[in-house]
Amino acid sequence: MKEILINVESKEIRYAFMHFNILHDLIIERKKSRQITGNIYRGQVRNILHNIQSAFIDIAEGENGFIHINDIVENRKKFEAMFDMDFDVDLADKKSSNRSKGDITKLLKIDQPVLVQVVKESIGTKGARLTSNLSIPGRYLVLLPNTPHRGVSRKIENSSMRDKLKKLIRAFEMPKDMGLICRTASANATTEMLIDEATQLLRIWEDVVSKFHTAKGPKLLYEEWTMLKKAIITCIDKKYDRILVDDEKLLNKCLTIYQNYKKEHELKIELYNQKIPLFEKYNVEKEIDKALRRKVWLPSGGYLYFDKTEAMYTIDVNSGRSSSDKIKNVEETLVRINLEAAQEIARQLRFRNVGGLIICDFIDMRMRKSQRRVLEKLKECMKDDHAKCTILSMSEFGLIEMTRQRARESLIQTIFTPCPYCIGNGLIKNHETTSLEIERALKRIISQLDKTTIRLTIHPELDKYLKNTDKDYFSKLASKKECQLEFKTKDTLHLNDFQLFANGKKINV
Repeated sequence: MKEILINVESKEIRYAFMHFNILHDLIIERKKSRQITGNIYRGQVRNILHNIQSAFIDIAEGENGFIHINDIVENRKKFEAMFDMDFDVDLADKKSSNRSKGDITKLLKIDQPVLVQVVKESIGTKGARLTSNLSIPGRYLVLLPNTPHRGVSRKIENSSMRDKLKKLIRAFEMPKDMGLICRTASANATTEMLIDEATQLLRIWEDVVSKFHTAKGPKLLYEEWTMLKKAIITCIDKKYDRILVDDEKLLNKCLTIYQNYKKEHELKIELYNQKIPLFEKYNVEKEIDKALRRKVWLPSGGYLYFDKTEAMYTIDVNSGRSSSDKIKNVEETLVRINLEAAQEIARQLRFRNVGGLIICDFIDMRMRKSQRRVLEKLKECMKDDHAKCTILSMSEFGLIEMTRQRARESLIQTIFTPCPYCIGNGLIKNHETTSLEIERALKRIISQLDKTTIRLTIHPELDKYLKNTDKDYFSKLASKKECQLEFKTKDTLHLNDFQLFANGKKINV
């Protein structure tokens, strides 16, 4: 049974995609971090960086958006990557591929109004990634308002169906500078349904153009589907059995949206009103807790370590508690652990929403055949991922390099904030190191002062440590210059911080 569990709280909505009572994917939507990918804006150019051929554009969403010259000129390859397709019908000017070798200052000017679309959410301090190669997606088709390509999704493998769709989009009467993409779901749509949607998408575009010319300053012109509507469309397309919601208002919204699609697939939409919270009943809370940990155990006793650096995400596979005492074939044991790891890695990447460069360090295997088995298992499990992934071959050291599309903040970024003590490093100095820093500061200050009272303010925990080790030594240092040293505590201080005062004035150390 495939179902979506929707948990509603005052500040967030959580969507758990379940496959046979096992958490398959997780999306957390918070009010303060509304998703804007796919939205079209009337933006205003604020700054142009000639050295990297990019510009910052105000889109009235707080942080300015970022656009590169390759996202301004027509870029066929980017569309192919975004919609997982080949352009079988190419009506574009063959010279268009050379247009990217331009100068951004010839295309954009400061304070110029521009029509842009968000292709990547703002993450951390980085603003949203923008493009002027617009696309307006529908259920079956994608309209390309300023790109004259027409094509069919690669996921439609039936050759006769592909040919049928190619002929159909060739026959559509549309402006020459506009293109169309047939999405995977179009294979199940009638000709009338496709024509109706194409007409609807054209109307949306006309409305966007009209708003652009009448608006003043940065403004939202078109809003992409809500997360709720995307979830219901996913249920229809992938034949889910049920949606279970624990909030009556959201239940009614689900039923309203579903009215437009109920003829295509029978879907149960039910209210959950039991005493045990929805996510606890289906063990989703445990899975979320597991996804927030660095260490994840595997069924065989092996485990994974997830670590993030500035440049990449690393995943280390270890044999752990797994035992090969009763198994003569050690290679097969290691392969079994690696196969489990490949399946769990694919799941964890979806939950955690990890993006960018990822390095997977599997347990070393001697046989190339074994390595291929693990690689194919990882590729197979990653096929279910909604984000675009590219996986390279396994190296001689058992490493697999891969990239995963970064569309929004990761689970860690959504739930956590950097520690104010360690500034996100995960480490702080030990008491001994801080004591040595105090000693050096005291020696420097005492050498410049005579016959004065010095006050040392520290954290209570550090004070306990110094009481048993260094307080007497510090007092003797001060007495050599006929200074008196007083100790004070302040529980609001950082464990590694300390303050020195002389004659009532704070000394900069």
